[in-house]
Amino acid sequence: MRFCRAQSLEGALALLGEWGADGCLLAGGTDVMVQYRRGEIAPGALIHIEGIDGLSAISTNGRTAVGALATHARLAADADIARRHPAVASAAGLVGGWQTQAVGTVGGNICNASPAADLAPPLLVADAHLTLASASGERRLPLDQFLIDRRVTARRPEELLTAIDLDPLPPGSAEIYLKVGRRGAMDVAIVGLALRLGLRDDGTIHSARLAVCSVAARPRRVPEAEAALLGARLEAEALAAAGQALVAAASPIDDGRATASYRLRLLPGLLARAAMRCGEAVRR
Repeated sequence: MRFCRAQSLEGALALLGEWGADGCLLAGGTDVMVQYRRGEIAPGALIHIEGIDGLSAISTNGRTAVGALATHARLAADADIARRHPAVASAAGLVGGWQTQAVGTVGGNICNASPAADLAPPLLVADAHLTLASASGERRLPLDQFLIDRRVTARRPEELLTAIDLDPLPPGSAEIYLKVGRRGAMDVAIVGLALRLGLRDDGTIHSARLAVCSVAARPRRVPEAEAALLGARLEAEALAAAGQALVAAASPIDDGRATASYRLRLLPGLLARAAMRCGEAVRR
């Protein structure tokens, strides 16, 4: 296996063009090196991109733009992210331990395409769009279309994810990410749920975005549950209906962390708790 260090975006794209599907991008390495040691991947070359200038910047002019090499620790600590995307900041602080957060990147988390990725649900409710660059140009793709299946994405072998842009939290709205795990930290989610709600002055819901992880082959939005919330108030009957729609749309599996039935039982209560906390945040 070759180790190739890219000094620039152009250099990285040239290496991707050369190695294609046999090249593996390496930034923080928190997923790649574990998979390599387990024998789950065997690339011909590791293409190291951690030092490329400009790919870790965060800007907040209009939509929030986050460089793919921004670390989880950076997202968790950034004041603008905390104000414009509180669910993203919260989720970033729950990804593994502090060692993982210090070097793991948002781009790596997305491209790893884990069904249990903590960052994915908050990014989905923020309408995240990705910029993918190659030697022939750039294309922009919604995150919901980029995540295809477990460990499968729409990234082409010659492409590099360079940035993620997000819709900031509008006035009169709130969002939250809730995670259930066996421990309070450093644990993969049994279930993760992000919710962004917009409320009218009369307390009815005028906008709802809901996304989950660890209950399907990929993190995803749940439009059926979103539709059940629209026009409703934060009352038990409406939240129960939305919870049932969420359960009906989920397709979890049994694994070493939890059974599928346990995950399904968690979902209605988790949604109700998230909705009530969003309502409290809007009314403050």
